[in-house]
Amino acid sequence: MPELPEVETTKRILKKVLIGRKILDIWCDTKKLIKKPDFKTFQKEIKGKEIKDIKRKGKILLFYLSQDKILLIHQKLTGHLLFGKWKREKNQWIPPKGPLEEKINKFLHLIFFLDNGKMLALSDLRKFAKVELWEKEKLEQSQEIKELGPDPLDKNFTFNEFKKRIATQKRKIKEVLMDQKIIAGIGNIYSDEILWVSKIHPFKKANTLSEKELLLIFNKMREILLKAIQLKGESISDYRTPSGEKGGFDVERKVYRREREKCLRCGGVIQRKKLGGRSTYFCPQCQKL
Repeated sequence: MPELPEVETTKRILKKVLIGRKILDIWCDTKKLIKKPDFKTFQKEIKGKEIKDIKRKGKILLFYLSQDKILLIHQKLTGHLLFGKWKREKNQWIPPKGPLEEKINKFLHLIFFLDNGKMLALSDLRKFAKVELWEKEKLEQSQEIKELGPDPLDKNFTFNEFKKRIATQKRKIKEVLMDQKIIAGIGNIYSDEILWVSKIHPFKKANTLSEKELLLIFNKMREILLKAIQLKGESISDYRTPSGEKGGFDVERKVYRREREKCLRCGGVIQRKKLGGRSTYFCPQCQKL
C-alpha cells in the first residue's frame, strides 16, 4: 500500500500538471471503486470541475475542485495514480512508449479526461482503491478525516505531542505507529524501517519505551520519511510515480522484506513474524525485546 512518502510524491508531481485543469469526463470499468455518491451521480457531478489544489491527509489524496467539491482518492493496497495519454484500441488502453508500458501500470480501471487532452488514470491490480466526491464542508467534518491523527511531518507535531500519543499505549510499538488515529501516514514498510534504525524491537510495548527511545523513534521517523520523499518512494511492490516510474527508496531499505538476510548493522539474521496479520521484519540481535 502506498504510504506517506508515496502519496506525498504523487501529490507533488500531480500538483505540477493538474492545477487549473478541468475534468471533461470519466471512463470506468469497475464502478465499485466509486464509493460516494452512486456512479451516475459521480459521473455527472465531476464533469466540468476545475482542479484548484491537491492536498494529502495521511495516505489519502484530496483534490480540491471548483464549486466547493473535493475528490477523495485512497489508493489502498495496489492502486497508484498515473498521468499521461492513452489510446483506446480493441477494448484496451495503449500507453505511450516508456515507463507507462510496464505491466503493473496497465491495470487501468478509472480515467479522468482533462481539458488539455491528457488523462489522470488509476491503475489498481486488486481493485481495492476508494474514490469519493464530497462537498468540502461535509468532508472536513466527516468521521474519517476528523479521526486521522497528526501528520508526522507537520511542523506543529512536536516531540511532546508524539510522546503523549505513544507513551500511554499498551500495544506493541509497531501497531501504534501504524494506527492512523495515532499518527497518519505510516504503514508496514516505514514502521519496520523506522524501528530498525532506532534499534527498537517491533513487539516491544509502547508504554515501556524510555524517553530516549521515544525521541529516537520520533527523530528517525522524520528522517526516514523525508528521505523516502526525496527518493520518490518505495516500489518494491505495486507503487509507481505518476509517470509510471519506480521510486528510488529501495537503495535505503534496511530490513523490510529481507527475511533470512544478514542484518546490515550487526550481521544477525533478519526474521519475519506476523503482527496484526501483517509481516514484520526485524533483527532480533540488535533489536532486542
